[in-house]
Amino acid sequence: MPKSPPAKPDLRLVPAEAEIYDLMRTPETTTERVRRLQLEARALAVEQVEALEKVLMQASVMAREIADGGDAYPVGARELAGRLAADLPSKAETLKAIVSRVL
Repeated sequence: MPKSPPAKPDLRLVPAEAEIYDLMRTPETTTERVRRLQLEARALAVEQVEALEKVLMQASVMAREIADGGDAYPVGARELAGRLAADLPSKAETLKAIVSRVL
């Protein structure tokens, strides 16, 4: 009988952030699960607010470039961009202060 080639091993990659279930651990109670999900939701909310803060700062830089861009930009756009460039950093700082109080 001809020999068949050895079967390929079943190798799978597991993402680094994959949660491995501890078989010795007792199952979560509903209260524990609610607490865990609330903590996860808060963490995601903080991440999103921090992302907004970053985008506001990027928008402020872009607005300053438009405000200082000269005649290439319409007058109304330059004026609005100038106001945004002045206002957005303080809004981003306010968000940062709010998030730091929550943590």
